[in-house]
Amino acid sequence: MTDTPQTRLEAARARASAPDFTQLFDDPASGQGPLTGLTVAVKDLFDVRGQITRAGSKVRAGTPAATEDAEAVARLRRAGAGLIGHSNMTEFAYSGLGLNPHYGTPMTPLREGCIAGGSTSGGASAVARGVADLALGSDTGGSLRIPAAFCGIAGFKPTASTVSRVGAVALSHSLDSVGLIAREVGLLRPALNVLRDQRLPEATLPRTVIVPENFGLDGADAEALDAFETALSALQAAGVSLRRLSLDIFERYRALPVWQFSAVESRAHHGSHYDTARADLDPRVAARMARAEGVTAIDFARTLAARAALITEAARLFGETPVALPSVAVMPPKLSDLAEDAEYDRINLLALRNTSFANVIDGCSVSLPLASHPGAGLMLTASQGRDAALLTMAEELAPAL
Repeated sequence: MTDTPQTRLEAARARASAPDFTQLFDDPASGQGPLTGLTVAVKDLFDVRGQITRAGSKVRAGTPAATEDAEAVARLRRAGAGLIGHSNMTEFAYSGLGLNPHYGTPMTPLREGCIAGGSTSGGASAVARGVADLALGSDTGGSLRIPAAFCGIAGFKPTASTVSRVGAVALSHSLDSVGLIAREVGLLRPALNVLRDQRLPEATLPRTVIVPENFGLDGADAEALDAFETALSALQAAGVSLRRLSLDIFERYRALPVWQFSAVESRAHHGSHYDTARADLDPRVAARMARAEGVTAIDFARTLAARAALITEAARLFGETPVALPSVAVMPPKLSDLAEDAEYDRINLLALRNTSFANVIDGCSVSLPLASHPGAGLMLTASQGRDAALLTMAEELAPAL
């Protein structure tokens, strides 16, 4: 059979299966463009014309099919990408672990019985299994970078304003951003150039990273810590200097009630479902949405102001220097270990802790796979608007990792 964009797309759809996908599309390959021949798994919160956007939830299964593509989907289609289907996700994207009681839980192919991570769980699993070249996803607190790490691939969260969210179901309009998971780091730049209004400019390669001494490592798995130190040694061998610092900004980040953003704003976007069909929601998602009831308008205004101050401080403090952390403080947990709510909550908080920092400071962040420790990732985070320099650094360092 001749290898054409259409035959590649058909082969990808033939290999796609539940629980990685909630539905497959019947669109043809999109034609000629910079992404021709590449296949894309589309997270089930982006509108695709003619398809129902479920956002991982049963309560949206009866909503009308989308009449037009989300802006990000339309750009990928115009660039020649072949769209496989809607990939599975945590309901409303409200978790870092990717469990879904409605459509099943995607698993990482790297470790038997272990989850893919979330909330972009199906997209990450599909890319890791070779079904898709790219996954289009969202990242509110780590939803691209956590599953990328757990599945041994690359995940990029851009500065939020650089990629359109039009036509994407929101979780937190304050923290949501649209980005990518890729089979290899080299695919990120051409795909991001398609998604952005402007191409990524040429950027100077950062030669120094900040390694926090007062954040990101406490409570971590021994293997995750070992993976991080191995990655830092590889950076040094590649000529990158390490600045190990204890910084007050991380203490202020710890004190910020980050959970308020998704709790309060999810009720703004999904409150009708919560009010009328709460029994049909994932109980763990519903419990998080319920926390909004204890947040006053004054409380939330203070949280918004504190976040704005952190954004300003991060831009001043970090400048062109990225921060290096383990992508996730834990290795991929077994699905069976998450049956009890208390353990689920503990691991979910640990999974989101390091990644959420980039969302709070409105920065950009990338998770790079570590061949020495499958299921672990090195995360590099830069301040607002430093996407080009960060991606350049990722491209240069990926072979060393």
